[in-house]
Amino acid sequence: MTQQNFVKRRQQLWNKIEGVVTGEFKEIKTQASWFPKAFRELTQDLNTARAHAFDPALIERLNRLVLEGNQLLYGQRTLSLRKFSDFILKTFPCSIRATWKGIAIAHLIFYGIAFFTIALCLKFPDFVYEIMPENQAAQIETMYDPESAHFLTPRNVSSDADMFGFYIYNNISIAFRTFAGGILAGVGSLFILSFNALFFGTAAAHIINKGFSQTFFPFIIGHSSFELSAIILSAHAGLILGYSLFVTKGLTRQASLRIAGKTAIPLITGSTILLVIAAVIEAFWSSKHQIPLAARYIAGIAGWLFLYLYFIFTGRVKNG
Repeated sequence: MTQQNFVKRRQQLWNKIEGVVTGEFKEIKTQASWFPKAFRELTQDLNTARAHAFDPALIERLNRLVLEGNQLLYGQRTLSLRKFSDFILKTFPCSIRATWKGIAIAHLIFYGIAFFTIALCLKFPDFVYEIMPENQAAQIETMYDPESAHFLTPRNVSSDADMFGFYIYNNISIAFRTFAGGILAGVGSLFILSFNALFFGTAAAHIINKGFSQTFFPFIIGHSSFELSAIILSAHAGLILGYSLFVTKGLTRQASLRIAGKTAIPLITGSTILLVIAAVIEAFWSSKHQIPLAARYIAGIAGWLFLYLYFIFTGRVKNG
């Protein structure tokens, strides 16, 4: 094979690829069915040119096209601002509304256990120590005690940025454990959801019993709407996947899981975003006890209203 014949036979394809990677043909979507196959041929052409020791300038051109083509082909899969906004404004809230009955049940389970536990521990304060050890209860006390060195800050945390990192790790690890528990036919997700509700109710009642409610409620109201909703949604996503593994409705488990994932994955992704928002609020707003109580309560109530209005109305298609 001569270089002249090789170039003559393949030049048209190379020019077309170059037009795509240099932006001459800006609509990459119109090339979607053609470009991957052409890219594979281009890599073969580069190997051929190297094997026959053709002109270094030709090899350099083909190598450049391969690198740029690779970036274009696989770089298109990265998250774009438009995809992110579409997810926030449509995919996530629509996924919530598509499974609202299950989410409503998960809400009832979580808040039912939490409020029952609060009532129980308020009436029988010593019951707290049946659920959590005394040293853990004491640590929770110090966080809401205005006289404590760790007032509204976790131990071993010295700055707002450190708190943000702490809350991100803590919140997201809880959410993903809750989600991953769904692999056990959904029982794991249900158990972790119930345990978190039990722990939350116990901690809340204990703080109230110790007389620190005036520091506890202003702290949690700012971020709790995002954090608690995210944990509930994570549990529901885990339940969806767990259910699909064992109730396949005549499909293979792989097919059943793939269908369930179309709803569950947006839920866990959205939950992660909610937890990031919660961590930001918790680190940079909730812990600022210098902010007037009225402002903190108003902001917290606004957060709850905003979140549920977002779930109910965002992404709806207007009729007509």
